[in-house]
Amino acid sequence: MTSVPASPTHVPMATLAIVGSLFSQNLVAAFAKTLFPLVGVEGMVALRVGISALLLAAMWRPWRNAAAAWRHRVNLLAYGLSLGVMNLLIYKAFALIPIGIGVAIEVAGPLFVVLISSRKPLDFVWLALAVLGLSLLLPLHQANRGLDWRGLAYAGGAGLCWALYILSGKRISGILAGGQAVAIGMAVSAACMVPLGLHTAGAALLEPSTLALGAVIALFSSTLPYSLEMMALRFLPRFVFGILVSTAPAVAAFSGFVVLGERLTGPQWLAIACMVAASAGSAAIAARPARA
Repeated sequence: MTSVPASPTHVPMATLAIVGSLFSQNLVAAFAKTLFPLVGVEGMVALRVGISALLLAAMWRPWRNAAAAWRHRVNLLAYGLSLGVMNLLIYKAFALIPIGIGVAIEVAGPLFVVLISSRKPLDFVWLALAVLGLSLLLPLHQANRGLDWRGLAYAGGAGLCWALYILSGKRISGILAGGQAVAIGMAVSAACMVPLGLHTAGAALLEPSTLALGAVIALFSSTLPYSLEMMALRFLPRFVFGILVSTAPAVAAFSGFVVLGERLTGPQWLAIACMVAASAGSAAIAARPARA
């Protein structure tokens, strides 16, 4: 989606929409972590993905392009599976490590996709910053001895799935509208994650109070943020949008502190700052048009 001419009030409102999207996703992720003992990680993912699939289907009615979707079912299957596994792995990471650290590692996936596809010399700076940030989060350092290596591995796997999600999404972006593609992808994710959640959580997943909490999490972690981002993309240049979204690890760390009391060390905050700077720098360079 390309940006359109904006009035003086559109850009601030679009910026607030992105900020709202980031805080909505990350505050709800922190809140969802408090519910893991209730239905488990798999159960929480099933609630989020399953209810999000219903909400997105109602919004975008993807069955209207069923013929096109069926022709590209392999790419849509890869798209949906990477989305579902990404959600599962990052929630499993959140169960073991602070969410700010989890998101900082996860964003390495799409960041490396951008850097690998670029040939700009300045991108080596962002690559070096990303490598430095990731190295500061390794449990080899004294400040990270308490970090569970399994959580770090889960976050890394989520980043890999995010990269696959982007690559598969590019293959279908010119075939289906963005909202319809996401709705179908979420439905594929739900078809995989909901049975897994029912298997692990059992009847607890179907309690009315649990379903109500799941609906709130799905609304504020997927449906609302996605709608806000779609609105913002109409008025913001791509590089501004990319820079704003790059602050996600810092927002996640703040959300983890406010909701869960997760306190990070100085080196861990430095690692997050490196990942934010690398993501923002690569987004700005990649989205700016080349000079004639």
